[in-house]
Amino acid sequence: MRAPDPSSVRLPGPWTHRSVSANGIRLHVAECGAGPLVVLLHGFPEFWWSWRHQLVGLAGRGFRAVAVDLRGYGDSDKPPRGYDLWTLAGDVAGLIGALGETRAHIVGHDWGGLIGWTVAALHPRRLHSLSVVGAPHPLAVRRAVWADPLGQGRATASYASAFQLPRWPEHALRADDGARVERIMRAWAGPGWAGTEDFAAAAQRCRHAIQVPGVVHCAMEYYRWALRSQFRGDGRRFAAAVARPAAAPVLQIHGALDPCLLSRTAAGSGRWAGGSFRHEELTGVGHFPHQERPVETTDLLADFLAH
Repeated sequence: MRAPDPSSVRLPGPWTHRSVSANGIRLHVAECGAGPLVVLLHGFPEFWWSWRHQLVGLAGRGFRAVAVDLRGYGDSDKPPRGYDLWTLAGDVAGLIGALGETRAHIVGHDWGGLIGWTVAALHPRRLHSLSVVGAPHPLAVRRAVWADPLGQGRATASYASAFQLPRWPEHALRADDGARVERIMRAWAGPGWAGTEDFAAAAQRCRHAIQVPGVVHCAMEYYRWALRSQFRGDGRRFAAAVARPAAAPVLQIHGALDPCLLSRTAAGSGRWAGGSFRHEELTGVGHFPHQERPVETTDLLADFLAH
């Protein structure tokens, strides 16, 4: 079967697609609405479309919502390197400027949330606020892996360890039209969403997007850097740099049933929020609050961004 063209992720809707040059690469964005800029950063194994509900919902609340395909995903560039949080944060900081603004509200899920925390530490002048969905602070994850080995340690090892292998994850995630992507999403989702037609549609979209040439390898490079940097100097320098508390106000939305980034790990992130910190735990929700409870998540975001 022929691999899908990158442009196939430019799904139609009440948004506008375009490419933006930032930090030396080309990033694909979907944009909706007018007003204060809100940049939406997706996680694994998703792409910009996972924010479809928030694009429309935030635009309707008076915001300019922009969902981006992260480096290596969707219709964005897929260079051979740059999948470390230093560079990824630089992509987002550059994107804000390329969109014509000096500052933005950043909303990130999973890896997008980790990138958001990093932007807050390394590029604080680019933020009005930070909202993280299913994403503890990077140092909260790092500490919990060692301090909570039967909890966060086991949860991280259950999926991230296999991603360190060469070539096998790339093959496994593309096989059978990306069926493994759907299994991962089902395992991470709360039971209230996993059996719905909306879940089936979202999983199908992500199965398609992961098969765009280069995407699955780039996605794995995020995880490979995360582990390997722990044993190198750049990892120690990153940990020191990101330890700087976020000056911008922080909203954290987390599913109580998230099996890969545990709620108790997320709750420990407040120590890296130098300004106001608000933690919202959604009962019965897994790793994808923005898709599992789109209305509630959008309401929480809109209320936070308006103040």
